[in-house]
Amino acid sequence: MENLNLISNFAEFKELKNIDKATMIGVLEDVFRHALQKQFESDENFDVIINPEKGDLEIWRNREVVEDGAVENPNTQISVSEVKAIDDTYEVGDEYADQIKMNQFGRRAVLSLRQNLASRLLDLEKANIYEKYSQKVGEIITGEIYQVWKREVLILDDEDNELVLPKSEQIPNDFYRKGDTIKAIIKSVEMVNNQPRIILSRTASQFLERLFEQEVPEIYDGLITIKKIVRIPGERAKVAVESYDERIDPVGACVGVKGSRIYSIVKELRNENIDVVNYTTNTKLLIQRSLNPAKISTITLDEERKTASVYLKPDQVSLAIGKGGLNIKLSKMLTDYDIDVYREIEEEDVALAEFSDEIESWIIDALKAAGCDTAKSVLELPVEEIASRADLELEQAEKVVEILKAEFEEEE
Repeated sequence: MENLNLISNFAEFKELKNIDKATMIGVLEDVFRHALQKQFESDENFDVIINPEKGDLEIWRNREVVEDGAVENPNTQISVSEVKAIDDTYEVGDEYADQIKMNQFGRRAVLSLRQNLASRLLDLEKANIYEKYSQKVGEIITGEIYQVWKREVLILDDEDNELVLPKSEQIPNDFYRKGDTIKAIIKSVEMVNNQPRIILSRTASQFLERLFEQEVPEIYDGLITIKKIVRIPGERAKVAVESYDERIDPVGACVGVKGSRIYSIVKELRNENIDVVNYTTNTKLLIQRSLNPAKISTITLDEERKTASVYLKPDQVSLAIGKGGLNIKLSKMLTDYDIDVYREIEEEDVALAEFSDEIESWIIDALKAAGCDTAKSVLELPVEEIASRADLELEQAEKVVEILKAEFEEEE
């Protein structure tokens, strides 16, 4: 068939993403048959022959040869005299096939056909992309940063499909430059204004889980199971793991020799600290492990309220709480227990609760939340730090120190 001015040797279609050859041929035939119906009222007597390998697309019309003057429908019948002028071997009752040229459609019909074809293929491609990525939700993908905006980053996969990493799914310490390669997990796929929108995430706990699967063969093979992951992206994470093989140390396997396995994960997450915890159904032991590196003296549980009172030596309290309270916050998330930390009261020390008649209860609670539950634990800190930790005014902190000091001066 002559050049249709629609495609050039089907090169366009060979470049189309996510559309297989059989589907492409089906769409082409459907579009051309639709054009035939509009032009000739019916497409039943037409053969549409498509060969994408050679770049051929031919349309043939089959008509019955009838007596002169007996033509009722010129689209399905042709007179014997007309056909003999072309080929004198035809007789009445034979079937004559003639090729339909593109110029027989007319300029407007060709334009409509082209638009219809482009629209159908675009819709098909969108649907295929949506289906493809819907099946990949929860998997890690590597892409190239194409554009960096204030609210999101546009990423291209290896087929130049557009993926979006919103600001809310970015690790705070991430820095993006066009052309850089980035890893993320496919969080969700949705259709927005008939466009597939593929949302990525680097803050999801599942992203960390997939990274462990990539770096730790025992997890990928199912010998070690990740029971739970809690994260404060870019800051710290805790991962509870369990081994079904007594010969395998789950924590050691995840960390690797000299931290080799955990290092690549930490690097990918912009130096996010990762604590790997040996999972246990023993709640006290799990709380103890989750508060590592702090050494716990005793733990008292209230299973109904899901609370735990943890007692430590004074020098261990800050370790249990961690920088910015991250360690105890993640421990609460990991164990599903509300954990309260208390210092073991030394003989000469006094619990803050004893000062409830002189210090307002909300201030005592704030000091306890900051890891100071005894008079001496407060007095060990500078006034400025007391005010900062408990979110007090400097004058309030000074007043608290004055009351506590007075207690020990009276004893002396």
